[in-house]
Amino acid sequence: MDYVIEMLNITKEFPGIKANDNITLQLRKSEVHALLGENGAGKSTLMSVLFGLYRPDAGVIKMGGKEVQIRNPNDATALGIGMVHQHFKLVEVFTVLDNIILGMEPNKFGFLNKKEARAKVCALSEKYGLQIDPDARIEDISVGMQQRVEILKMLYRDNEILIFDEPTAVLTPQEIKELMVIMKNFTAEGKSILFITHKLQEIMEVADRCTVLRKGKLVGTVDVASTTKQELSRMMVGRPVSFAVAKKAIEPGEVVLDVKGLTVPSKRHKHNAVKNVSLHVRAGEIVCIAGIDGNGQTEFAHALTGLERPSAGKITLKGQDITEARVRQRSKLGMSHIPEDRHKHGLILDFTLAENLVLQRYWEPEFQRGGFIKKEAVRDYADKLICQYDIRSGQGSATITRAMSGGNQQKAIVAREIDKNPDLLVAIQPTRGLDVGAIEYIHKKLVDQRDAGKAVLLISLELDEVMNISDRILVMYEGEIVGEFDPKKTTAEELGLYMAGARRNTPAEGGGAE
Repeated sequence: MDYVIEMLNITKEFPGIKANDNITLQLRKSEVHALLGENGAGKSTLMSVLFGLYRPDAGVIKMGGKEVQIRNPNDATALGIGMVHQHFKLVEVFTVLDNIILGMEPNKFGFLNKKEARAKVCALSEKYGLQIDPDARIEDISVGMQQRVEILKMLYRDNEILIFDEPTAVLTPQEIKELMVIMKNFTAEGKSILFITHKLQEIMEVADRCTVLRKGKLVGTVDVASTTKQELSRMMVGRPVSFAVAKKAIEPGEVVLDVKGLTVPSKRHKHNAVKNVSLHVRAGEIVCIAGIDGNGQTEFAHALTGLERPSAGKITLKGQDITEARVRQRSKLGMSHIPEDRHKHGLILDFTLAENLVLQRYWEPEFQRGGFIKKEAVRDYADKLICQYDIRSGQGSATITRAMSGGNQQKAIVAREIDKNPDLLVAIQPTRGLDVGAIEYIHKKLVDQRDAGKAVLLISLELDEVMNISDRILVMYEGEIVGEFDPKKTTAEELGLYMAGARRNTPAEGGGAE
């Protein structure tokens, strides 16, 4: 069998952890080869070795049967290997076009020839259905659009081997479907794809073969057509995983969060991102706001948690007006927040894991005396959470957070926010980028909060998650609540119609948010 790429017996160590332990991966031409494993199993490390971001400690890489040296990403690009990273590598203040051509700028007599570059980018965008605005700045476009920019960066460089690292973690259901079609188009043209994911359904839909890693070791490679989701999840976590969420009947109590007529301006255009939204969340219930990304959920969450100022409306927490309250005041009053962007709003990446775990509580007497941090108390507290939430890192609580896998960074935020024992937990995409074992665990934690009489407001793009754990579903479209549903009495298809704006519930029909 001819392979376009072979990674043979690859080993890569970091301080305190063997990320890849003697792993062999072989990619055939024109196949989608999935790489599956828990958070921290070594998937991104293995792909970073292939892309030249890391040098392996042992093992060889062969291309077309011949050994090749990949010392850096330029070597990888020269060999036709491209990579879309889990956390995008884009310059936020540059335009889409400038990001795509960065490092490969066409020039004539030393002068930049953007016209030629623009024509090539627009042709690629048209060919693969990757609609973009070449003149938009990265900081002004959605994450789904940013991912298209990353894909176009690879195509612009004429890469034949495409690595996708968790490409769907930040996408809406519609964008995921589009991406699956694009990937199939790539392989039909003779390109070969390595696809890192946690989502078993996507592997079943698009992959030809799947290699499973667990704790840095190779578990095996299987043909997708002859396996099941249950078998893949068992290979991945070493035990059977339950895909259903067990929860008892709802017993809602007092209203904890009450939002009246909230309006939030948009930073992207002249219109309001959130338009006159009213809703409430009671103790002992999980209310979920569902919607396609970019319909005002982010701005609504930012206004709710104090990251942005609303232009109108009132937010009440346990009977107290918090519309103008600062983030720390909201936290002290009993609000916890699992943010959408873990790097921008959830963590200080160059702090240790222990420091990040006390970010919301370091001023409490338990952790400081006379303005000085009690380091031992912080370490003991961090160790407790690391053990309780299975947060994996090379050097325990002393690990610099930037060095951890995305999924383990997410677990750290979830641990910190839930352990504060809040009255209201605002969770935005809490399982983004997590494996099935971790998703099962976090869903259980959210249901535990609800059963302990806490109010949970979940904002999610994952329809399975929305249907599985919510007690009430509100659909947001173009900044408005367009429908309210009981998950037991609706379907994903019906929700999809409201999310796309094809239908809406008016209060007169008995819908609405109240």
